[in-house]
Amino acid sequence: MESPPQDDTCSICLGSFTLPCQANCSHWFCGECILNVWHHGSVFQQCKCPICRCFINLLKPTDASVQEGKDTKASQVLKSIKKYNRSFGGEPSNLIQKLQDLPFFIRRLATELMDPRRPLPSVFRAHITFALSLSAMYVLSPVDMLPEGKTTCS
Repeated sequence: MESPPQDDTCSICLGSFTLPCQANCSHWFCGECILNVWHHGSVFQQCKCPICRCFINLLKPTDASVQEGKDTKASQVLKSIKKYNRSFGGEPSNLIQKLQDLPFFIRRLATELMDPRRPLPSVFRAHITFALSLSAMYVLSPVDMLPEGKTTCS
């Protein structure tokens, strides 16, 4: 895989590249920088390229970045890049992968709900999601907490 130009810098941190990743629009960023851009946005949306504003659906780390992944922080960044690519890369994900990603999305959703700068529609969306999940749990539960009605007359 190619590497970023030698005299180029990350357009987010304006420093030299650490764990360089190429977006699908061919712009280069530090792995941690572009993940911070994604974490700053919505939970379920792709981040936009800070340069051309197109949606990023694939991040490709360089081979040197993958070899550098032995470090704990670098491996954590590479793992987050894999999660991003799995979520937005267009490849089909099975139920097990979605269940494995659920704690990550719940943590991001909780963080988004606690942010006072977030608009009200995200709170409304969370309430709807919570109500739907409770409804699904009630329907699938073998315990009948609310009886449907009695047909016997006394």
